[in-house]
Amino acid sequence: MLSNSESGGFARRQAGVLDARLREPRRFIQVVGGPRQVGKTTLVLQVLGPWGQRARYASADEPALRDRAWLTAQWEGARAAARQPGHPGAVLAIDEIQKISGWSETVKALWDEDTRTGVPLQVVLLGSSPLLVQRGLGDSLAGRFEAIALGHWRLAEMREAFGFSLDEFLYFGGYPGAAPLIGDLDRWTRYVRDALVETTIARDVLLLTRVDKPGLLRQLFDLACRYSGQVLSFTKMLGQLQDAGNSTTLAHYLDLLGAAGMVVGLQKYSGSAVRRRGSIPKLQVLNTALLTALSGLTPDEAREQREFRGRLVESAVGAHLANAAAANECELFYWREGQREVDFVVTRGPGVVAIEVKSGRRRDALPGLDAFLRRVEHARPLLVGADGVSLEEFFDTPVSHWFRS
Repeated sequence: MLSNSESGGFARRQAGVLDARLREPRRFIQVVGGPRQVGKTTLVLQVLGPWGQRARYASADEPALRDRAWLTAQWEGARAAARQPGHPGAVLAIDEIQKISGWSETVKALWDEDTRTGVPLQVVLLGSSPLLVQRGLGDSLAGRFEAIALGHWRLAEMREAFGFSLDEFLYFGGYPGAAPLIGDLDRWTRYVRDALVETTIARDVLLLTRVDKPGLLRQLFDLACRYSGQVLSFTKMLGQLQDAGNSTTLAHYLDLLGAAGMVVGLQKYSGSAVRRRGSIPKLQVLNTALLTALSGLTPDEAREQREFRGRLVESAVGAHLANAAAANECELFYWREGQREVDFVVTRGPGVVAIEVKSGRRRDALPGLDAFLRRVEHARPLLVGADGVSLEEFFDTPVSHWFRS
């Protein structure tokens, strides 16, 4: 499905990890998480293929939520396959597990029963709302599961699967389901807005989480896309929104949108975790398709408008880093003191990398980067674009590489 390069083979490697785990004699629940339309279901179905009749796949992604009785019935069917003479075990995969009320308690009871009775059943749970899935895991399944994270597709994957150029990746982003539609811009835009954005908000956020002001959440998403790459206080956000609540409400809604794989609010880098949590956020889309689909600009217009092009390039770099952070490859922040700012600060253990993004060819002065390096002496600088690392090289390089000596 994907290339074998170190970066482009990310999803392929995750499929290999899942396949190896399912074939081990020891048993853990495998949890495959990530936002909508990044290939979770496709990956799992490919891994289940060789299992044939010993694999059972079922999805809870229906307009009416499935219940625990349905989940138990699916489990019993998989148990029957696992007990068949000559079958060395079986696999049950449940998609959109977070749609089932009380799923974690049911899974725990059934899993523990199989463990006691020796039923050789492996289980894979898929979820497109990482926050809601994580709640269930922490509440009931501690010590019983292993996680496999899938994020938005990277440049190498889109290039290998769909022949994307760098400019196409910047504009159309990393949604594999939308890639075949890029020849018809209106159709691609409608798909992103209706099948991705609205479906995610309506079915992964509003349907499963208490949101007192759904109109405000949608406005906040639009605002975060328009201002991606910019530091914006909650006070200023409130001034831009019609159905304004308060800063606490906005911070909560931003967390929900981040958990759904849409937009996040990056925190300011500081030596104090308390200060980080209370900082003014830098808005960041997790896929540039969300920015361009709402912009109303064509690919040519997005490329020619210098200010928008700069925001698009910075947002693409930020999305690449934010998805790496979501996969626990690093932590991601920004930094600002007065008028001096660093676009991104990436940490991994004791390592710190300060990243400046330049969309043009000319390298301007970098007072923010210089000021940061004076304050954090062990930090490593990285210039992306201009006469630094090219955008294509940056996207094709694992984040861990920038921490190597």
